[in-house]
Amino acid sequence: MAPTPSSAQVPVTVLTGYLGAGKTTLLNRILSEQHGKKYAVIVNEFGELGVDNDLVVNADEEVFEMNNGCICCTVRGDLIRIIEGLMKRKDKFDGILVETTGLADPGPVAQTFFTDDDVKARTKLDAIVTVVDAKHFLGQLEQGSEAEEQVAFADVILLNKTDLVSPDELAKVEGKITAINPYARIHKTEKSQIDLAAILDKGAFDLKRILEFEPDFLTHGHDHDHEEEVKSLSITSDRPVDPERFQKWMGALLQLRGGDIFRSKGILAIDGAPKRYVYQGVHMMMDSDWGSPWKEGEKRSSKLVFIGRNLDGDNLKRGFEDCLKQ
Repeated sequence: MAPTPSSAQVPVTVLTGYLGAGKTTLLNRILSEQHGKKYAVIVNEFGELGVDNDLVVNADEEVFEMNNGCICCTVRGDLIRIIEGLMKRKDKFDGILVETTGLADPGPVAQTFFTDDDVKARTKLDAIVTVVDAKHFLGQLEQGSEAEEQVAFADVILLNKTDLVSPDELAKVEGKITAINPYARIHKTEKSQIDLAAILDKGAFDLKRILEFEPDFLTHGHDHDHEEEVKSLSITSDRPVDPERFQKWMGALLQLRGGDIFRSKGILAIDGAPKRYVYQGVHMMMDSDWGSPWKEGEKRSSKLVFIGRNLDGDNLKRGFEDCLKQ
């Protein structure tokens, strides 16, 4: 299939967050505000949502419940089928919202937009938006891995219920979030109240688009070697990258360790290439494309970022260095 121009692709926003964090409140706000746009909605626990059907286009057809209570690999086919059905009447809505359950790993949802060529051509993953409960987040980290993983996958984070904690508590929660994922944009909210323009149709998942208006996006993070099980690691180099070696190494790495690597992304300086090489990965799925041109006289450096669990920083750095031109 010929690639579809990005302007014709329907933006998809994935809403995730721990149980009770406020993502259903956010979803209802998106559907009820007078923003002039219409959204098709795919949810898990539709019976518990309390969404006003009249707010959704052709509600009987456009609100979908996944077959089981958790969006995961077993229902990725359902998600593809639903999206393909929606594309037959794409003129009736401006975007798609996917709400995962409070205990869901958003990774398989994001991977859907890497794996199916038809879905990839006709939709674009615009952002993974994670709602965090400021009052209970630190406790949730001790109960299991879900809350931590949802933060690790996020492009945009709503640090919600800020009115229920002290400034010191809020600072501690924000520090923990930043330690897990320093690359997500954080918005502090009460009752999920936010200017929807800050989270919808922002291209937050699209590194090429981010770099157009935020060229230093990947430069403000740093290595985290704290006690966090989930952490971020960044690798930089001023030597040009051999693309064949990089693809081979990254493919092997993700097949072997992709379960622990939630997000990987990078801007690479390919030897002799006039444009940046933009790489994006979710678990074992990866995608890459040419980005904006290097400016004349601009320093050409590469930066690779990993967010995941049990990252072996020395091993990752050695692997990346093997991809560099001598």
